[in-house]
Amino acid sequence: MSSRHDPAKTLARFHEVTNAQDFVAIEAMFAPDVVYVSQGVGGRIEGRDAVMTAFRSYFEEYPDQEAEDKKLEALSPNSARSEWSLTGTSTKTGVWRERHGAETITLDGDGLIVRVDVEG
Repeated sequence: MSSRHDPAKTLARFHEVTNAQDFVAIEAMFAPDVVYVSQGVGGRIEGRDAVMTAFRSYFEEYPDQEAEDKKLEALSPNSARSEWSLTGTSTKTGVWRERHGAETITLDGDGLIVRVDVEG
């Protein structure tokens, strides 16, 4: 791969720090103008501060979330995709849920995440 940043490794690391709910590390992976598109965290969210607010809110409701990559691959020198599953219990409703989906990230030249697209 010609890029100095491996997008598949970046995506794996992103999921690792997300599973750990390490908000400092998550925030450090996002470019300031990141765009995050996912119905799970509120649709289209623009900007690192807004994305981090959504992440914190989501994990307040699902503090026991466990996610696992089923498949992870680089798509290009600046993008990667994973297929995942996750489980978690809502602190608001007490309902346990399981979700399956896919996620694609795009990196800038510095290896920061500039876009996340979540399906599922």
